[in-house]
This record gives sequence, structure tokens and C-alpha cells, in this order.
Amino acid sequence: MGAVKRNTLSVLFIIKKSKLLKNGEAPVCMRITVNKRVAEVMIKRSIPIDLWNQKKECSKGKDRVATELNHYINTVRAKVLQIHRELEIDNKPITADIIKDCFYGRDKVQRTLLEVYAEHNEKCRALIGKEYTESTVTKFDTSINRL
Repeated sequence: MGAVKRNTLSVLFIIKKSKLLKNGEAPVCMRITVNKRVAEVMIKRSIPIDLWNQKKECSKGKDRVATELNHYINTVRAKVLQIHRELEIDNKPITADIIKDCFYGRDKVQRTLLEVYAEHNEKCRALIGKEYTESTVTKFDTSINRL
């Protein structure tokens, strides 16, 4: 029996000192590493450089803003770990980019307008005589043909 390949996952939060915002704060970035492959995700939060504790990967402050940032970082970390766990359970390939795409919601199947409309028409067709008339469903079909 073959050995099961383990994926090493690391989630690290850093600040981008080289990309300071106009207000002087540094943006917080999440670095996802899977099997030595890295993907970076900007978490849309920033912090003054002197208030960042890199060792603990959180804000040093005790005020409300710092507490909210630390809570948000913990929530984001938990979401990434959950995504990783779900990919493992589903036996799907796991890479840093796949986790990043799942985090942004780009893993969802996109349906076209025609697919959604065709599904709608099928549901309406099943309800002819109850909620819809034959002529109404025919008009729906005509609409989809003209799209």
C-alpha cells in the first residue's frame, strides 16, 4: 500500500512595510504555505508598524481597534484551516493557490443566466395548472430563446 502524501500547511500573518498606505499604516497580509509553495492574501486590514508584534502575529495594542484586528486575524486563520480540512476530507488537491481561491470564494461553480433561466422554466413547467398556465410557460420559453 502506498504512503499517504501529507500536505504541510502554514498560515502566517505579516505586515507589508514596503507598501505603506497613505495614512502611514502597513497592510496586514496572510501568507499561506503548502508544501513550500506560497500564496499571499491581503486581508484588507492595516496597522501602524510600531503596534505590530510579528512574533505573535497580532497587534500589541489593547484598545478596541487592536482587539478587533486580532479577532479578525483569528477568524481568518480559522477559515483557512477549515478550508484545508474540507479539501482533505473531500480528497481534493491541496495547494496554496487553491486555498487562496476558496478563501476568496472563487471555487464556487458559476452558472450562466441561461442555465438559471432554463432551471426556472423547468420548475414552472412542473407547476402548469397549479400556479402557471401553459401560455405563461410558453412566454418564458420564448424569452429564453431570445436571450
